[in-house]
Amino acid sequence: MNSFLNTSRPPVFCPGCTHERITKSLDAALIKMGIPDHKTVIVTDIGCSGLFDTFFNVHALHGVHGRALTYAAGLKLADPSLNVIVTMGDGGMGIGGAHVLSACRKNMDLTLIILNNFNFGMTGGQYSATTPSDAVVGSEFLNQAEIPMDICGVVESAGASYVSRISGMDDGLSDELVSAMKHKGFSVVETLGLCTGRYTKRNQLTPKVIDQMIEQRPSPGGVIEKNQRPEYGDRYRQLAKEKGKFPDPFVVKKQFDMPDARRHEVVILGSAGMRIVTAGDMVCFAGISGGLNVSIKNDYNITVLRGQSVSEILLSPEKIGYTGIESPTVVLALSDEGVARRQKIFATLSPDTYVLKEASVAIPDTPAQVEEIDFKAMKIKKTDWALASLAVLAKHEIVLNKDMLVFALKSRFNEKVFNLSMETVNKIL
Repeated sequence: MNSFLNTSRPPVFCPGCTHERITKSLDAALIKMGIPDHKTVIVTDIGCSGLFDTFFNVHALHGVHGRALTYAAGLKLADPSLNVIVTMGDGGMGIGGAHVLSACRKNMDLTLIILNNFNFGMTGGQYSATTPSDAVVGSEFLNQAEIPMDICGVVESAGASYVSRISGMDDGLSDELVSAMKHKGFSVVETLGLCTGRYTKRNQLTPKVIDQMIEQRPSPGGVIEKNQRPEYGDRYRQLAKEKGKFPDPFVVKKQFDMPDARRHEVVILGSAGMRIVTAGDMVCFAGISGGLNVSIKNDYNITVLRGQSVSEILLSPEKIGYTGIESPTVVLALSDEGVARRQKIFATLSPDTYVLKEASVAIPDTPAQVEEIDFKAMKIKKTDWALASLAVLAKHEIVLNKDMLVFALKSRFNEKVFNLSMETVNKIL
């Protein structure tokens, strides 16, 4: 192929903009690579560098500002044979900095070309992550309060296995891009260039000055020996293969008749450490074994080991579209913290609602049916109160029965934990 450039959509950069030189250098590099057009993808985001996907007759994807590397990673994992190139400005690089660092750590076989012209040229010449502190830009003094980022230094320290810096006007740019694309791993090429539409109108930046900048801060030299390691996609596929067959998902089928096969809303009110969420799981397993659809919502502190723990479970013969609790059938009040978290529901309970209250727990006045049980007197540990409450429900055949509860326990626990759980259940049954 003589050229990959799209003749129906020629470059439209400002006169003198280095992006046009880089466009032609990338075209020359693709010709030298000899990779078919259908095996090359150019991924871009927002900004003047985001125009690259329209200038080449290859596959292209144009995405959100700073996010180009995320799309590129998906493409490369989906089809490892693709030559995936990402063009990103210094603006997009700053906005998507976390994605750049992630790509460095992974070392996926992508080529990132950062077109660094020291400002947000498309949107008004505001300062970017690479703008010199003494530059005059469209965002007043903000760049004076920061130091510019050394892109190559950052990506090298983050794990990129190929890193280079070069002038966008360098005659050897196409060869440098070829070297980057041939490298098996994450390659970053920082090109330094002129934004004639914005930056150079107020700042003395010339090709000679750019050459001096590169001399003062030379390129890392391409291959970074200390960062050499297997390419991410290859390593991922190897590890997945070594893993072998993954466990089959646990399937629960209907095998019991529910004591009352209608819609039930169960609310378990407890505290951290009381295994409230586990009890909610048990109700779900039991409900599925009774042929019902189930959903569960849990409420607990991000600190996990302190505060309330609330589980809300829906069981319904119909598909569940909304998972919120509207009219509880059962409320298990097992701690003051849990009750305080949902105290408003007690006044709204119907007379048909069954409330099981541990003797040490205080609850607000409620029109519901309340049964009080003293688990302490039964010498049941507080960590087992939720399980004991389910045993009470099974005894009364409310929501579930003994067979369903035993099935749920066997499904959830290994033999040792199951036997210990049955010791608690048998104290109730």
